[in-house]
Amino acid sequence: MRITRRVLDKIIRDTVEERTANNRSLMAVYLCGSLLEEEFLLGGTTDIDLVFIHTDPLDYEREIVYLTDDVHLDISHHLHRDYRQTRKLRTHPWLGPTLFSCRILYDPQHFLDFTQASVRGQFDRSENVFERARGFYDEARAIWFDYHQGHGEPGQKDVSDYLQAVGKAANAIASLSGSPLAERRFLLKFAERAEGIGRGGLAAGLMGLLGASTVDAATLKSWLPGWEAAFDSLPPESRPPGLSPERKLYYLQAFQAMIGGAQPETILWPLLRSWTEMAGLLPLDSPERGDWRLALGHLNIRSNFEERLQALDAYLDLVDETLDSWARSNGML
Repeated sequence: MRITRRVLDKIIRDTVEERTANNRSLMAVYLCGSLLEEEFLLGGTTDIDLVFIHTDPLDYEREIVYLTDDVHLDISHHLHRDYRQTRKLRTHPWLGPTLFSCRILYDPQHFLDFTQASVRGQFDRSENVFERARGFYDEARAIWFDYHQGHGEPGQKDVSDYLQAVGKAANAIASLSGSPLAERRFLLKFAERAEGIGRGGLAAGLMGLLGASTVDAATLKSWLPGWEAAFDSLPPESRPPGLSPERKLYYLQAFQAMIGGAQPETILWPLLRSWTEMAGLLPLDSPERGDWRLALGHLNIRSNFEERLQALDAYLDLVDETLDSWARSNGML
């Protein structure tokens, strides 16, 4: 099927109409994510990110709905009470930018119209931009503090925490000139964001934290069968929504597109994040987990974890200095 915006818009309309019919708990629905951008396909695939806001809690917070091999619905379920404090939403690192740019699809009581208008009010004021960025930095530094004295041989959780800290540090920079970066396009877009505030060198530093200099397209391509084997081996009872079978091609086709592009190393962020999450769901002695260990060894992440933490410390200092410099330039310090 040829994926066009017209086709996707019809899917969205039909989904909202079906889900809102006779559902009194559903107060509002909005669209966010890549479909709000001009380039919404990567590797010929995309997802439709919807948020449903309910008055009553559900037994689940996220669901993946298969549409075709190339398109799926990614639906998050939120509670109305989480949207009441609009001033706090404005400075929330994730929800603030999401509400600012989202497209409201269903809002019969107009509460979401009011919420979005409130969030958009003074959204771009320097102190609000700074608070959103500083929120990401503070979370990254808190993770580093938990590890800087050493914890022995790093395991899956340690690597996962390290990647979380790296991602939050990068999003602190990205938030100074736009919304936080999503997983698949994370490294594809970060260099532009860093250059946008005159700190292009931070992009090279980010690649260094991921061991990008140790890999080429051939090496990255050789890891894909191991990633796919891990994905296929996940126990159904513990498989999270983000790693649902419906999302396999969503990842793989994006990986292949990036490997075939001018910057194959940009695959590292979605590859490592998803592979590390999968490793935490697999038996310790599984061969699929062994492939993940070998890849991390090649990237010198697990084998030189203390050095990676020192590099992360230095990178966080640069991010902190960048935030302070940005604040001074915008009359805040």
